[in-house]
Amino acid sequence: MATAVEVSRATVVRRARAIHRQLGLTYPDAHCELDHADAWQLLVATVLSAQSTDRRVNTVTPRLFERWPDPAALASADRAELEELIRPTGFFRAKSDSLLRLSAAVVADDGGVVPASRERLMRLPGVGRKTANVVLSDAFGVPAITTDTHVIRLSRRFGWTDAAKPEQIEAEVGELFPRKDWNTLNHRVIWHGRRCCHARRPACGACPVAQWCPSYGEGPTDPTVAAKLLRDPRG
Repeated sequence: MATAVEVSRATVVRRARAIHRQLGLTYPDAHCELDHADAWQLLVATVLSAQSTDRRVNTVTPRLFERWPDPAALASADRAELEELIRPTGFFRAKSDSLLRLSAAVVADDGGVVPASRERLMRLPGVGRKTANVVLSDAFGVPAITTDTHVIRLSRRFGWTDAAKPEQIEAEVGELFPRKDWNTLNHRVIWHGRRCCHARRPACGACPVAQWCPSYGEGPTDPTVAAKLLRDPRG
């Protein structure tokens, strides 16, 4: 006979996977919104996306990669020119410093090729676990949970975890799903967080996964009111 704890755990897993399936139906084209052609471009775009939006980053990166197409080129970039080009993404001085150090390290330590392991990625200047997971997941197809702000918020609202630390959230959420589903999970949850399950006022009454959500009611439940809160999922 199953214990109450085991039943509770089974229920969490069942609801989590039901949410994932429904989000797949709701956002069938969910994908990484940072435009990139390879791992290097994604790594740079992810650095630029801090405190910015994907759309804004995507307005900058085409010119950046045309001007400095690879790590060796970017490592020798003129700082003032680089700062001016990435200024629209915000915090352009700090980001310029990060990109210059990052590109130099990729050239010096990895022969100009972005490494495909979490350990080696996290040795690069300014690359934390979240950024490493983005690159692993979207550039190399390695299963990885990306604990961005939407994944953290929704994972807690859905009752998948009550942890506060990103690495613990990553581990606990990962235990609920097969590894093969981790990468699609990232994008579906992020798109839902951007479109519907907002930080301050989630559109509960228009939520496609409301029946499985223990936090239903944190936002307006009236369908008409909630529908007005929906946004384009792209950042």
